Amino acid sequence: MQSMQTAKILLVDDRSENLLALESLLESPGVETVTATSGNEALTHMLGHDFALVLLDVQMPDMDGFETAEFMRSRDTTKDVPIIFVSAVNQDHNYIFKGYEQGAVDYMFKPLDEYILKSKVQIFLNLYRQKKAYEQTTLELSRAVDELQKANKTIVEQQKSVIEEERLKLLLQMAGATAHEMNQPLTALLGGIDLINLHLQDPEKLPDDLRLVKDAGKRIENIVRKIQNVRRVETVPYVSNNSIINFDQKIKILSVEDSPEFFELLNRIIKKNPGMQAYNAPDCAAARRMIEEEDYDLILLDHVLPDGNAFDVMEALRQNNSPTPVIVITGHADEVTASQAIQAGAADYLNKKEVTGESLHQSINNILEKQRLQMEIRAAMGKMAEMATTDELTKLYNRRYCTEALERDIARTSRYGGELTVCLIDLDNFKKINDSYGHAAGDVVLTEVAKLLTKNMRTADCLGRYGGEEFLAILPNTNCDSTALVCERFRKAVANHAFAFNEVHFQITVSIGIAQMEDNRLSMTDLINRADQALYKAKEAGRNRIEVYT
Repeated sequence: MQSMQTAKILLVDDRSENLLALESLLESPGVETVTATSGNEALTHMLGHDFALVLLDVQMPDMDGFETAEFMRSRDTTKDVPIIFVSAVNQDHNYIFKGYEQGAVDYMFKPLDEYILKSKVQIFLNLYRQKKAYEQTTLELSRAVDELQKANKTIVEQQKSVIEEERLKLLLQMAGATAHEMNQPLTALLGGIDLINLHLQDPEKLPDDLRLVKDAGKRIENIVRKIQNVRRVETVPYVSNNSIINFDQKIKILSVEDSPEFFELLNRIIKKNPGMQAYNAPDCAAARRMIEEEDYDLILLDHVLPDGNAFDVMEALRQNNSPTPVIVITGHADEVTASQAIQAGAADYLNKKEVTGESLHQSINNILEKQRLQMEIRAAMGKMAEMATTDELTKLYNRRYCTEALERDIARTSRYGGELTVCLIDLDNFKKINDSYGHAAGDVVLTEVAKLLTKNMRTADCLGRYGGEEFLAILPNTNCDSTALVCERFRKAVANHAFAFNEVHFQITVSIGIAQMEDNRLSMTDLINRADQALYKAKEAGRNRIEVYT
């Protein structure tokens, strides 16, 4: 329990017997009294102490209480310290008002009533402690904010790095696709230019040469338009197990519109961009069915429909967790409806009477660009979440995630019963692989072993890289005998696997230690230590074997 904040009270009186009486009266845990017999001495004490309250006698030689209070109020460090004036003689109202003008919070007369004095002092002590607690909380919050800002800066930097990494990957795919698409028309273009140079003295052949150049130029123009219309990371296979961006993808726009005439208007506008394709749903039911069967890049949504309204379709999108952006279109210009549509999740709101090719394309392009940026952010956040839980090399869980998962499994097993085993797996003589063939070969081995581990374990098992060449497997609802059978299958798979690196082939084996949770009081550290002891026993017994902790 946190100790009480010590509060200091300054007692100022020119008579020592009064000071002794006050000290005795105010003595209590968490209270420290400091005495002064003059105004000058009181001000000196204030230089070195933080006082919660000052009890100040009015009648003193040299500097009286009013002068002392006035000096206190003139200094930044003492201007907010509460003062209770104590007087033995003058109870005149004007005299009392003078005390309040000097900054007093209260005025008391001698002889002092013990109960009233203690009650008033306690109020100011409580205020002082609350103030100090508030200052401490503010300081801690300020530190926490600083830490959060630092953490946020780190996260933003990581996010930027991940986004740039994904963009670079996309640019490489885009570059490959561009080179693939441009190869033939550029070759035709250059060939046509060569023919023109060759036939400069033969005017009859020039029209055919120019036609070749013109056709190649149109093909290049179409490819550029395709590149501009690419909105999704949709890839197709390419040489050497690579992939490139699919330039022939269409931007699919679903128009939920019951008026065939207005849909035809929208379709004519949309078809002016060859990369876009419009589909029609005449009512809410058709729209829900089409949304479930197909993914669309954008939905143009009429507000009033035969079997409902735009909000019904947006609710269906929400239930399907669909990120598809929506533009609500209505024949009735209504600011309230527009506001409701935006609040319900619509990306934009258009009036049918004001829809033109320019306004519709501008709205579509703006929304698709925002959607692309949001997809990048979601991809980056997903990548960061993966980085936080996954080992980059083996693609198994990392050590932190495994230990957190084991803590949860232990708590669940302790509460509800059941069985739980853990396995520590170590690659035998792994250092020799690194020393003989290099760390790149070691990385290949770790990656292959991780794949074999995943293949030979159950989907419900938690598999992770525990550190270096060690792996951890957590098998819930499994006893040692069953775990040993699974591990034996994995051990044989590794021993029989042909590892290869730069045309060099070699074998490697694993040693495995198994421990079972048999005591509800067993901690995660104890359980892993038991598996580690079993692993050490397997190493000592010759490696390439399994040992169970007993």
